[in-house]
Amino acid sequence: MRRIVVTGLGIVSPRGIGLAKAWDAALSGKSAVRKISLFDTTDLPVSIAGEISDFDASELLGAKTVRQTSRFVQFACVAANEALVDAGYSPESHGNRCGCMIGVAIGGLGEIEESSCVLKELGPSKILPHTLPFSLPNMAAGYVAIRHQLFGPNLAIATACASGSHAIGEAALHIRRGDCDMMLAGGAEAAICPLSIACFARMKALSRRNDEPEQASRPFDADRDGFVMGEGCGLLVLEELEHAKKRGAKIYAELAGYGLSADAFHFTTPAPGGIGLANCMTAALKDGAIDTTEIDYINAHGTSTVANDALESEAIQSVFGVGANHLSVSSTKGVTGHCLGAAGGIEAVFTVMTVRNGMIPPTANYENPDPACPLDYTPGNARERKVRVALSNSSGFGGQNACLAFRAVF
Repeated sequence: MRRIVVTGLGIVSPRGIGLAKAWDAALSGKSAVRKISLFDTTDLPVSIAGEISDFDASELLGAKTVRQTSRFVQFACVAANEALVDAGYSPESHGNRCGCMIGVAIGGLGEIEESSCVLKELGPSKILPHTLPFSLPNMAAGYVAIRHQLFGPNLAIATACASGSHAIGEAALHIRRGDCDMMLAGGAEAAICPLSIACFARMKALSRRNDEPEQASRPFDADRDGFVMGEGCGLLVLEELEHAKKRGAKIYAELAGYGLSADAFHFTTPAPGGIGLANCMTAALKDGAIDTTEIDYINAHGTSTVANDALESEAIQSVFGVGANHLSVSSTKGVTGHCLGAAGGIEAVFTVMTVRNGMIPPTANYENPDPACPLDYTPGNARERKVRVALSNSSGFGGQNACLAFRAVF
């Protein structure tokens, strides 16, 4: 079987643009959640998010392109540029055997919302002609492929908050079966807008800690009261091992296993006992011929909602048994907020960096243990630990789960 390794990383996160800044931020355990500045939140019940406030893609894309593209597409372009440069990709050498798969849960919801207001207030003649094309979820993968001449398999996956992880796992399958030698894969999202905030708030899914934004995203903590929306993009360059070695590429880690499953239970609530995610982790271990005793770290889905965190804890316990007590677990959503379709990509980047550097990022704001969440969630500070194999978990509305297993290359 063709083995898959990671040879490039790119990230745009609420606590840092670029790999070095984002990774340092993850290790710091300091939350990126702030008051929303992108729009007026006066009439909204929630006014906080993991917003990227210092983002400007005009230097890379040009001012005209920025005006004509959705924010999530711009995030994808910036992260893709970093990942491909990091991997040493060149269109002339690799373009015909390199593809692109970027998961996006929602796409250009903000642009669609704004255009709906324009239509209602000013009429159809004032709608910008590029609004619809660049609001489509597949435009992240499509536009990145155009910019970098990626002629291989090209897909967008939309499985809610599991989109980024599914994109990485499915991209690896294309390399395994010989469709290509390299894939750029991950997730992108920029859905912080009045409509999304209003919708999630009506579902009672969001934290209402408007006066303490930095304390709002607190995965696994007993006082958690909902997730905080984030935005960004995380992308990996996946490559067939012998192809990478032949060209002398830097290797971060091996993508050793991929699992996916369905809860088949409810469109928003995870299955009792976390059985769907448990099945997913088991599938990833089986896919990579990995024993449970080899796992040292899990980057949890850990959204900071009451139900998700407790059920994910149950899932981990059911898969690892007493061995769960020896695992390091953390949720980097305490720092970034929940980046929806981008979450799996961003967290895969952090998981790869954990494996490569032997540093466990902490769970921000984890202060009060919850009896329903009895594992070691790495409170306080980052922790040094040699990591042989790490899992990255993702789940999405609709009951769709994904798990990626990354193995250290010593």
